[in-house]
Amino acid sequence: MNVSNREIIFNGLVYDVEQMLVEIGSRGNHIFQVIRHPGGAGVLPVHDDGSVSLIRQLRPAVNAVLLEVPAGRLSPGEPPLQCAGRELREETGMQAEQLVSLGMIHSSPGVFDEVIHLYAATGISQGEAEPEDDEEIEVVRMPFAEALAMAAEGRISDAKTIATLFRWDQRCRMQTT
Repeated sequence: MNVSNREIIFNGLVYDVEQMLVEIGSRGNHIFQVIRHPGGAGVLPVHDDGSVSLIRQLRPAVNAVLLEVPAGRLSPGEPPLQCAGRELREETGMQAEQLVSLGMIHSSPGVFDEVIHLYAATGISQGEAEPEDDEEIEVVRMPFAEALAMAAEGRISDAKTIATLFRWDQRCRMQTT
């Protein structure tokens, strides 16, 4: 792949847009626009009884209130593991003894370079949440099987949450076989 004429055409609060010319083999040169995002981390709180907590919050981009894992954007230079712990504390007030990596996902690689790192939090203790000024968050605790069913049935539509739930389920299945 040969890339040339890179130019940032938009600088935003959360992301930038870069335009570039990309040579696609025998197909010639084509203009691509890529949304540059610093990445983020999402974390599934898993309680000692096996239940999980998700958060319900307004997502103006899709004009809906969604059920999701607590998550947020990486600060400059912040390791994903630290981001996951910070977001868990801020959005739910929970702290974890252990954060278990569940890998990463590309949220929409056709247009974004965003990487979301996924974790499960275990050894949960409860404190006070500290949501940001633009966040109104409701913490919803439920049996893990219910959350997994909601993801499978499409009642949870957030991709990072679906991936986290299914990866945690797979990890648990592998440990019992």
